[in-house]
Amino acid sequence: MTTIEAVPDTAPDDATLVSRARDGDVRAYEHLVLRYQTRMFRLAIKMLGDRADAEDAVQEVFLDAWRRLPQLEADAAFVGWLYRMTVNRCLNVIRSRRPLVDVDPDDTASPRSDAQPERAVQVSSQLTALNAALGTLTPEQRACWLLRELDGLSYEEIGDIVGANTTAVRGRIARARAQLSEVMKPWR
Repeated sequence: MTTIEAVPDTAPDDATLVSRARDGDVRAYEHLVLRYQTRMFRLAIKMLGDRADAEDAVQEVFLDAWRRLPQLEADAAFVGWLYRMTVNRCLNVIRSRRPLVDVDPDDTASPRSDAQPERAVQVSSQLTALNAALGTLTPEQRACWLLRELDGLSYEEIGDIVGANTTAVRGRIARARAQLSEVMKPWR
């Protein structure tokens, strides 16, 4: 996935861009891709644990979203729809392959290693342990936990994305937190 510069703050809101894109304005859709590709990639790489798989999944999601844009009922619901498509695509990839592989800490945001080498090694080890621990969660727990902890989405928003009620979402997140807490005890 190539890195593209961020969308300027002067870009129109999502609903306007979606409306324009639905009318065939490719440039408007490009703005939406630029606005959300980093978030979707971050979610995909954490769910899938593999940069290439995450890149493929996100690319497929954006292509599918472009094709299915006329089916989106509310223009303002684009970002939730995009999250739902990304989670579903990742869940399909996970179901079609062997268990999650560890994410290379260099593939995600990491502290500057030149500042404090000992601290960088410790943080890198913690990231490796966390990624391995994420691999022990069910795909559904992993999706809910990542949407809550990385993207700060509400339980209701997560429920809409994963197709579950808020009670189920809360339960998945609670089980994920308990499991991760147990695995990460040595790092406290």
